[in-house]
Amino acid sequence: MLNRINIFSKKVSNESNIFNGIFPVNFITYIGNFTFEISAGILPYPITFLVTDIVSEIYGKKKANQLVISGFIASIFIMLVTMMAQTVPATTWSPVNDETFTKVFGLFGPAVFASMTAYLIAQFVDIRIFHILKEFTKGKHLWLRNNGSTIFSQLVDTSAVLLLLCSFDVIEWSRFYSLLINGFLFKVFFAAFDTPIVYGLTYVIRKRLGLAFGEEISSG
Repeated sequence: MLNRINIFSKKVSNESNIFNGIFPVNFITYIGNFTFEISAGILPYPITFLVTDIVSEIYGKKKANQLVISGFIASIFIMLVTMMAQTVPATTWSPVNDETFTKVFGLFGPAVFASMTAYLIAQFVDIRIFHILKEFTKGKHLWLRNNGSTIFSQLVDTSAVLLLLCSFDVIEWSRFYSLLINGFLFKVFFAAFDTPIVYGLTYVIRKRLGLAFGEEISSG
């Protein structure tokens, strides 16, 4: 459980530096060379939805929501530790001086607020849509709720964090649409590959817990 919480907390703390860690990623596709301009915090992001969907599928909506809140609390703890570390001066022989540490790990209020707000909204939306689709399909078609909830909630997350960052003048509005498209497509691109992983892990967990397909441990 601690490893799951750490994944969520790292996402929030990493994406809070979205304006400092934007870099290009080139993909050669059938339609040509496309360059993604994304933040470093996006890289581990698809994993958070993978974990949320597995917990939602096996343990139910309540446990998934608790996981999101636990990750949020862990993120606050990490930020507090980082802020405390910034107040302690580096030694004269340290390879990382105070200026470098602050530049890399320093937290910027509007960015932190934007990232954590987007995190909560997107994860709760993901869990809600996942269970709506699960109820609609009567527990069948795991691929549909896995991808449907993830794709929509990732659009919500990307839109929310960019809207807030642009509103706080952290990022120029002229870059909004390009970063929205780049960030969203990058997340969807990698999230599309997690469906076999979701099927494999949920199969193993169900087998060990003696659950039928689509059954939740909270309802057993």
